[in-house]
Amino acid sequence: MRRPHFTRVAALVAAAVVVSTAAFGAAPAAAGEVRVARDLSFPQCIGTLPRSTSGSVGVLGTNNGIAYSTNPCLSRELEWAKRLSSAPAFYANTGNPGPAIAKHWPIGQAGPRVCSAASPNSIGCSYDYGWNAARQSFSSATDAAQRLHHIDRSDARRRVANVDWWLDVETMNTWLAVDGAPSRTAQVRDTAAIVGEMESLRYLGVSQVGIYSTSYQWNVITGGAQVTAGQFGATPQWLAGYESKAAAITGCDGAAFMVGRVHMTQYLASDGFDADIICR
Repeated sequence: MRRPHFTRVAALVAAAVVVSTAAFGAAPAAAGEVRVARDLSFPQCIGTLPRSTSGSVGVLGTNNGIAYSTNPCLSRELEWAKRLSSAPAFYANTGNPGPAIAKHWPIGQAGPRVCSAASPNSIGCSYDYGWNAARQSFSSATDAAQRLHHIDRSDARRRVANVDWWLDVETMNTWLAVDGAPSRTAQVRDTAAIVGEMESLRYLGVSQVGIYSTSYQWNVITGGAQVTAGQFGATPQWLAGYESKAAAITGCDGAAFMVGRVHMTQYLASDGFDADIICR
């Protein structure tokens, strides 16, 4: 992995919580129109994909269910998403397994935070773990764009950075606060991993980064506002768990899991694939 030029990181990270939301969810809907996105990832590698007329945006998972893995059919799904009316988006799985079980723990990494062998479960280590995970997900998306469009690496990176990205924060992935001791200390470190992943994407040139979760999962993993206050700004939110399209539409005006507003709400569509209401 090419090591980034860390002398620029501090200034970029300091500005990371200033979130522009104008472009999120593609273009605004006309009066009375309900816009729908479709999200796909590795479970859809087998079988047909949704009809291209069933949504206006494709949101594609870059991983094979966990951080530091790659969705094996991302290029195919990107080709499908390019047929929709709006630019595709990506999402990345997140997690923070800690040094005892992680296969990619950043011991010895000196930037953007220090992760030393003397303190392997530090906040800095968790931050670097998330930072590196985002770089791997971004690289996977870049690979897919390069294969699909037959373009050079720099052009593929620009394309991948110029669309919306989401971080998938769910309890089914491995977290210190879920699989270990459910303590405030664990939640602080899990939060650091999410912040590291968000700020890494921004460093890579992504201007629009949001978070997918539910209030329950977010609070279990991060500790909620008592831990996260001031760290995410008005980050766009994508809410999961709605049972119908009507409920998802109503959810656009519901409570978010942190400061900021809801940009998408997810439900299971009648064709068996996930669908998402793009909130106004």
